[in-house]
Amino acid sequence: MSRCTSAVLVLAMWTCQSQAADLIASVDRSQLNAGETLELTLESNDATQFGKPDLAPLEAQFEVRGTRQINQLTTLDGDNHATTRWIITLLPKQSGSVIIPSLQLGTLKTQPINLQILATLNQQETANTLAPVFIESSLDQDTVYVQAQALLTVRIYHSLAMYDDSSLTPLQLSDARVEQLGDARTYEKVINGVRHGVIEMRYGIYPQHSGQLLIPAQVFTATMVEPRTAEDAAPQGPKPGKLLHVSSTAIALTVKAKPALYPADTAWLPASSLSLSESWNPEPDHVQVGDSLTRSLTLKAEGLAGAQLPALPSTEVNGLRRYPDQPVLSNQNGERGVIGSREDREALVPNRAGSVELPAVEIVWWNTHEDHLERTSLPARTLQVANNPSLVVDTPATPIIITAPDDDRLWVWQLSSLLLGLTTLLGFGLWWRARTQPAVLRAAQTGPSPRSLLDDLKRASQANDPQATRQALDAWARQQPETLADMAARFVPLSDALDGLNGALYSETGQFWQGEEIWRAVKVIPMAEREQEPGSDNGGLPPLYPK
Repeated sequence: MSRCTSAVLVLAMWTCQSQAADLIASVDRSQLNAGETLELTLESNDATQFGKPDLAPLEAQFEVRGTRQINQLTTLDGDNHATTRWIITLLPKQSGSVIIPSLQLGTLKTQPINLQILATLNQQETANTLAPVFIESSLDQDTVYVQAQALLTVRIYHSLAMYDDSSLTPLQLSDARVEQLGDARTYEKVINGVRHGVIEMRYGIYPQHSGQLLIPAQVFTATMVEPRTAEDAAPQGPKPGKLLHVSSTAIALTVKAKPALYPADTAWLPASSLSLSESWNPEPDHVQVGDSLTRSLTLKAEGLAGAQLPALPSTEVNGLRRYPDQPVLSNQNGERGVIGSREDREALVPNRAGSVELPAVEIVWWNTHEDHLERTSLPARTLQVANNPSLVVDTPATPIIITAPDDDRLWVWQLSSLLLGLTTLLGFGLWWRARTQPAVLRAAQTGPSPRSLLDDLKRASQANDPQATRQALDAWARQQPETLADMAARFVPLSDALDGLNGALYSETGQFWQGEEIWRAVKVIPMAEREQEPGSDNGGLPPLYPK
């Protein structure tokens, strides 16, 4: 029986591993010029597969220039994960639309990948091949709107070996913001039968003023490797080589001003594409008074950095308390430049039951790809807020009805009234006599004293603990002649401090809350709103029967 159970467990583990195993294919770029190489990466996490993938399907449309294998073992939570990666250098044999076919490793298969191979101008290549090292600079467009993205691509070609001391002058423009998009790419390209190494760098240029913008020439410096002779074979001697300096050509870029029909009171957003999305945590399907909802609005724009995106409209709605978080900005590099995103998150707390209307969110932007004004929006939304049973105060179920006594029991009520009158006269006489006696001290009260409650509040606020501060503040307020809400309505600093405390409790910024403001507000509440000033030290209590 134990052998059967072990076999079942092993079979189940093997089945889970086979289901989780996969063979993934990816390329370093999906668009390239004819004669350029690209790198195809195949990655597998199946430790039961041996050998290498079958590359025969590539031979019809590609020339395989080289293959290297990388094995990696990582440990996560005590589990070992083995990954095998094959990096294959390919040279397309034709231009146009080319498909990398599905490749197979054992029972695993990859998905096909589409490539776009652009034809090049042989006249320019022939002129450039006269030098062993040359530079090509190109813009994706000759005209661009102000603050929009212009993509500059710089390619350095070399047909000779170089030392690793090469450098390129940085691109600096006084009237534009320049961002390098990712690291430099290296690949090969065959020009007129000669293999060239290529170093490619891309820059995002964002002009800040309309008019003509001149992109200056960049200078590339490198040391070419020359063959060693017998006299130069000493290992400690200087490396033989020739220092080369080559420069690119300057490029003029026309910068257009913001269109006149663009709304004057709206932030200028020139992008090739833009999207707006929203998410909730939790989903607002069943909302009660006092629940905390997190709403996230995400704006993504192709051709703009995250820092260029404006703040999204806040949810200022009657019936919701709002506690915003810091925005999250990020950038992602794509084939057509940078894709910037901005995420605005806010905690929303309903403070009343019923329908709460959230207005539509609209973003106005200029489509640079189609050259027209566009509006992207999220529709309005209605939240149905229900009462929270834990926050409802119990009320009498039926009214209290007082009926007149019967005539035969009237003497009972008369006797009770007589006794009540006698005890009232007796109590008044004792009070009158007590006024002539010396003052006596108040009896010791049961439970925590106001002073100890203030000490608890002080310690919690100075420790910057919002939860403990709220509990200590509620305990102290219960011993005051007025409620906490009445004191906050009368004393503005206390109301502001309570808003800051509630924001720390309902949002993700509670770890940065400082309790000094709430303690300072409590210390300076006017005497009419509490029994004793915090921090004061009375030597004794007032007399029980003041004169």
